[in-house]
Amino acid sequence: MAFSCPRWWHALVYLAISVTLAVIVISTTFHSKPKTTQVLLSPKSDSRNLHGLSLGLYASRALRKSGFKVMATFLDISPLLFHPSTSELTIFAIQDPPISNISLPPLLTRELLRYHTSPSKLFMEDLLKKPQGSCVSTLLPGKQLAITKVNAAKGKIEINRVLITHPDIFVQGPLSIHGVLGPFVHFSPEDIEQDKSPIASNHCNLNSSLVANVTKSTKSVPWRRIIRSLGSNGFVSFAIGLRSVLDVIRQEYGGLSSVTLFAPPELIDVASPLPMLERIVKFHISTQLFTYRELASLPEKASLMTLVPGQDHKITNGVVDFRGILAINNVEITVPDVVLSKRFVIHGISRAFEMVKLPAATST
Repeated sequence: MAFSCPRWWHALVYLAISVTLAVIVISTTFHSKPKTTQVLLSPKSDSRNLHGLSLGLYASRALRKSGFKVMATFLDISPLLFHPSTSELTIFAIQDPPISNISLPPLLTRELLRYHTSPSKLFMEDLLKKPQGSCVSTLLPGKQLAITKVNAAKGKIEINRVLITHPDIFVQGPLSIHGVLGPFVHFSPEDIEQDKSPIASNHCNLNSSLVANVTKSTKSVPWRRIIRSLGSNGFVSFAIGLRSVLDVIRQEYGGLSSVTLFAPPELIDVASPLPMLERIVKFHISTQLFTYRELASLPEKASLMTLVPGQDHKITNGVVDFRGILAINNVEITVPDVVLSKRFVIHGISRAFEMVKLPAATST
């Protein structure tokens, strides 16, 4: 009997989620005080609110409509996972590909979800008004998120260096939901094996301003290792270009915890003036780690942020074609996952990306 592989794959994912959630709910029930086991969505008494579990139902539908099926399943099966101490919530929903690829024990799953939930209702408009370096509290005691980048003019904001891709998916009553490109924290195989959470709080002062970014001080991109990996795998000119502008990248993006590099076989602009070479090299680096499988699962025209402000990559062939080739900015990935580590991944591409020319400066 014929069947659809993608549907079977999704069914297995949802089955695994259901089993995980059942374990978490049982654990939460035995370790929580009776009076604190309240429903996730207890609405405030104002005329805008839907009531009781119906609000969760509408929120789940909105998530599914926007493509966040895994997070919708979490909300459907166990709203107690988020377990708020207040009546208002903001949930930062993780996109399906990255959260589907995370296989965590029940307690770590619970921590991950609570770390992506704030005990206050925040519209995208509210977030864009916050200054860069502001802190956002979460349902994990003592763990705070940090607004690491704000571009109010373009309506873009990053939290813990992760872009909000789907603002205001759901804003009803006491609940706001925004979609984010990936998780705010990354679990290594060692963390999962030891059932140990890597979630560390950003250091904030009493005014909820960032004092020190934990990810900046403890988890940084190993640039020297990347340069060696590029050279040893045949991307010599790109390695030379990256080494030439490395000091600038380290100064501007010292807090990056992971990157994806798209390496062309030849970088003909390696002899260009330093400012131009810097932009070209930065344009070939995305600010998050994407394996080939994760890139292939992203929708057509999905954006990938680069180190060049305002110039993102686009998935121009969202489905792997019959040759097994994926295109970014109409450039094929010919050698996927050349080097894959916890901090970086290198993909070989058929040629260098072409950048959009900046408008000429006008004299005053």
